[in-house]
Amino acid sequence: RTDFCPNKKRSISLTFKAINSVSRNYFGEKVALYYLWLGWYTILLVPAAILGVIVFLYALAFFNTSPLIKEVCESDTVMCPRCDKWCQVWQLRDTCTYAKVSHLFDNEGTVAFAMFMAVWATIFLELWKRHKATFVSKWKVFDWCEEEEELILGVVNDPDFHPKEFRHSYLRSTLVLVLVTLMLVLIIGLTQALVVFRVVAAVQLSEGTWEFVRDHANTVAVMLGAVLHYFTMQVMTRVNKAVAFKLCEIGESEERSFTVKMFTFQFFTLFSSLIYVAFFLGRINGRPGSYVRISGKWRLEECHPSGCLTDLFIQMAVIMLLKQTLNNIFEFTVPLERKCGHCYKNACREEEKMGHDPCDICKLRDWLRNYDLNDVNSFSLFNEFLEMVVQFSFTTIFVAAFPLAPLLALINNIFEIRLDAIKMVSLERRLVPKKTNDIGIWTKVLEAIGVLAVIANGLVIGVSSDFIPRLVYRYHYGPCANGEADVHGFNVTQCSYKDYRNDVDYSLTSQFWLIMAVRFAFVVLFEHVVVIFKFIAAWFVPDSPMLVKNDRLKDKFSRLKEELDMKCSQSTDV
Repeated sequence: RTDFCPNKKRSISLTFKAINSVSRNYFGEKVALYYLWLGWYTILLVPAAILGVIVFLYALAFFNTSPLIKEVCESDTVMCPRCDKWCQVWQLRDTCTYAKVSHLFDNEGTVAFAMFMAVWATIFLELWKRHKATFVSKWKVFDWCEEEEELILGVVNDPDFHPKEFRHSYLRSTLVLVLVTLMLVLIIGLTQALVVFRVVAAVQLSEGTWEFVRDHANTVAVMLGAVLHYFTMQVMTRVNKAVAFKLCEIGESEERSFTVKMFTFQFFTLFSSLIYVAFFLGRINGRPGSYVRISGKWRLEECHPSGCLTDLFIQMAVIMLLKQTLNNIFEFTVPLERKCGHCYKNACREEEKMGHDPCDICKLRDWLRNYDLNDVNSFSLFNEFLEMVVQFSFTTIFVAAFPLAPLLALINNIFEIRLDAIKMVSLERRLVPKKTNDIGIWTKVLEAIGVLAVIANGLVIGVSSDFIPRLVYRYHYGPCANGEADVHGFNVTQCSYKDYRNDVDYSLTSQFWLIMAVRFAFVVLFEHVVVIFKFIAAWFVPDSPMLVKNDRLKDKFSRLKEELDMKCSQSTDV
């Protein structure tokens, strides 16, 4: 940044290979591994994004011919009002458009895609380990140990150096555990506040003057809740970071400990609301005559008429689009620092006429500008990793509700890798180069996300979506089962609601228990099949290429042979 004369031109192509080479030589292996991981993650998103688009186009091509959607669009069933005061009864066929839209991400292809993404997460990690092994072997840091290097530096700098002993305090650990629990309770409490906001907003919107908003009050309330959730995340990110720092001061002050605490806080901040929408929305709101109410006044929100997965889709789409778009805009619109070339064009030419060396003058000014850049610390790279790992969570954990998530992540990363490079080179002070041979605790975090992806997607498809109820209806109750079309009567003296209850005493019907059994059977089958494929993928792909293993074997053999020859020569001299 500051070691070139203004009349010399230099251009760097920010391709993945160039970034890895330049970042390693200038910033050290730790930053280089971040760009190596980000580039590899972006490349592996290509097949996932392509398959997600194919699943979306498949649903788009056949949703008009679906017999179940046709039944919804031609139904005469009268549904109960969705709110207390201004809402009227409505017919099921009014949701024809929503039923078609929901079919785009709630269909047979989504099941296969969710299984693919769960296995993809494992394959990505295994291939990343191979990819990383190739480069760390090339950089001669494969067997590097951070602890040994710190001890060597300590001895070199101070002959009387004594290593800091490991200590553990059960009292401090208990205190940290209690404080972490309280923080998680606070985060979950914010999720409940978002639920109350949506409930109250839906009531207020349904009583408004705009007809469109009044007719779609619940959907608008969900979108407003998603926007509020995004801004809550931005505020809580700063709060979580401050709390994590304080907890590290109480307990362990290592980067590993900070990473685990911070990611845990961020995970609950980002996904608590999504977990509620996916697994609780519409299932705890009661039934006609016995609705669950907040403070005995506001009726708890129901799922979208086309299904609960629609609410999850809206929530994820709004949050992901806002998070990626606004974050990149904020990074891109920060004014870049001027380079020495601008100084040369203006002031340096005058200084040169006066007999001064323009390079020295411009270097000094450039050094002063670099000093005024944003400060960095040992946790600066953590923010970049956290942003990408959170995106990885969105891409895998609830991908069954949003098949286009890998495509959005791919588009974002194409810009992200360049913006991060611009920020590190132009907007921040230079990070202190550090040597490493891995991305650290983030590997374990990514593995944990891969496991959660299997569980979450199995539950989303089996419990949240209407895939199982439609399947049971199609082959057990519907036209495919009895060979005739089902005709619904129309009676304005009664209405229907989305549940499986007897119309006499509201007791659960046999359909409910049948669908519940099929749901759980699907979840168990889905998770076992995916876990088996994940284990096969992890076993099939070695962590290190054979070339790297053979090179390390030859290197060890040469080293041992040299040591043996040296010992033999010393014995001969004696």
